[in-house]
Amino acid sequence: MGLIEALILGIVEGLTEFLPISSTFHLLLTAQVLNLPSSEYTKLFEIFIQSGAILAVVWLYRRDIWSRLDLVAKTLAAFLPTALLGIVLYQPIKIIFMEQTWGQVFIFIFVGGLFIVFEMLVRRGLLRLEKTIASLTLPEALLIGTTQAVAFFPGISRAGAVILAMMALGYRRAEAAFFSFFLAIPTIGSAALFDLYKSCGSLHSFSQQILPLSVGFIVSFLVALIAIRWFIGYLKAHSLSLFALYRFLVGSLALLYFLNW
Repeated sequence: MGLIEALILGIVEGLTEFLPISSTFHLLLTAQVLNLPSSEYTKLFEIFIQSGAILAVVWLYRRDIWSRLDLVAKTLAAFLPTALLGIVLYQPIKIIFMEQTWGQVFIFIFVGGLFIVFEMLVRRGLLRLEKTIASLTLPEALLIGTTQAVAFFPGISRAGAVILAMMALGYRRAEAAFFSFFLAIPTIGSAALFDLYKSCGSLHSFSQQILPLSVGFIVSFLVALIAIRWFIGYLKAHSLSLFALYRFLVGSLALLYFLNW
């Protein structure tokens, strides 16, 4: 992997990890467009750039992590069902679903349709978004964490699943996005540590390729900082419709790409 590919993938990860558009789908699609074969090194690279994105969340919300212990407790409660289901689904997802390109594209487009449905319910007054994080209960946190586990399937989006679940419970969009960032810390952090542990045997063999890893990590961190701040501000005044349209457009282009591939 060259520095240009590392730069591109770092940007893609930083932009998409915390937006409701599925970072996994984008990384898999970008790797295919760049003609990057799956290897032990590319898997290690993905761990590094995910870690960069997570570090951005930790940095931005470091004060909340230490001062809002009630929120930390609810975050850990939400993480439990995700962790349990992740252990059960880890192998099937890695072996089967990562290879189902067509299925990923259709799921990607379908979730965009769910965004439209939820926003339609909000406009018609059938779904009221009035609650804040302060009113989050432990049973709700467990339900949100269970819903997040569905996002292990590429194309769904962890952030998207959390935001939709919280909107269904009546939470404001920006509040839901904030909690999705918080929940990402144990969710993605533990997954990255687990993958790193499984790859530790091959770390020494990639010592000559540390520069692309470093570039990907730093770029992902910096871009994620910008994306997180923008996303929270955007949702305070806008709906998810933009991301639905994005999913329809990118999903359609992906279908055309694979049809001509």
